[in-house]
Amino acid sequence: SIIFIDEIDSIAPKRDKTSGEVERRVVSQMLTLMDGMKGRGQTVVIGATNRPNSIDQALRRFGRFDRELDIGVPDDNGRLEILRIHTKNMKLGPDVKLEDVAANTHGFVGADLAQLCTEAALTCIREKMDLIDLEEETIDAEILDSMAVTQEHFTAAMGQCNPSSLRETVVEVPNIK
Repeated sequence: SIIFIDEIDSIAPKRDKTSGEVERRVVSQMLTLMDGMKGRGQTVVIGATNRPNSIDQALRRFGRFDRELDIGVPDDNGRLEILRIHTKNMKLGPDVKLEDVAANTHGFVGADLAQLCTEAALTCIREKMDLIDLEEETIDAEILDSMAVTQEHFTAAMGQCNPSSLRETVVEVPNIK
């Protein structure tokens, strides 16, 4: 069996950095449980975090989480593949060039690109809202057929989505006259 713990840094922070006794006990209990896993055989425990240095060092030792995989920020080709996945079931306009979107989304990770695609689709839907009768149970087929996400929708969505891998480097520039 596989046990997957997402955001493991939130339940197993460094004990010397925690302020409460409860957090220390949770980490200690987790260490004890993982030490007891050795005799269980076919069990794999996987933890995911975007802050590996915040995890208690004892968890990162051999026999617990003894292997670490760093999944970095995707390059242009990686972003293009992710965009293709998220737009697979989306009607795209003939002007959409996912290669350009990928090239203009430096620092975006998979979740950011998913948000970008969702925002682009929502922008498309908002444009057609005045044609949609909200009292009806279904949307007219002609309206649905006329909807296609365009390059302009992606450009507008880029203005609303921030790359999470660059959030620490964003600075506010004061408006000086």
